[in-house]
Amino acid sequence: MAQQTTKVALPACPVETTLSLIGNKWKVLILRDLAPGKKRFGQLQKSIGNVSQKVLTAQLRSMEADGLVHREVFAEVPPRVEYSLTDLGESLKPILNSMWAWGENYKQRFGQ
Repeated sequence: MAQQTTKVALPACPVETTLSLIGNKWKVLILRDLAPGKKRFGQLQKSIGNVSQKVLTAQLRSMEADGLVHREVFAEVPPRVEYSLTDLGESLKPILNSMWAWGENYKQRFGQ
């Protein structure tokens, strides 16, 4: 099923557009943790660390609305929900890989 998106006013600068979609620490960490594959909410919360349930829920909903994350609910008792990257979310992997490489380089030069 094709996902419909609503046209919204985006910044003129492409860098600013990207930052408006993934420009906070939690969203980048969610992308990082979903890059290898699907995860359940509890797995995400545990792998990300110091994020509250409320904040993680809000970030996932925002990323779902932006077309970066897919949420799948399974009709089970108790209900099971899995999150994964959409094709659009997958297209951010090279950016995350570049951030990882840059961070590694920085840590080697200036870290402990």
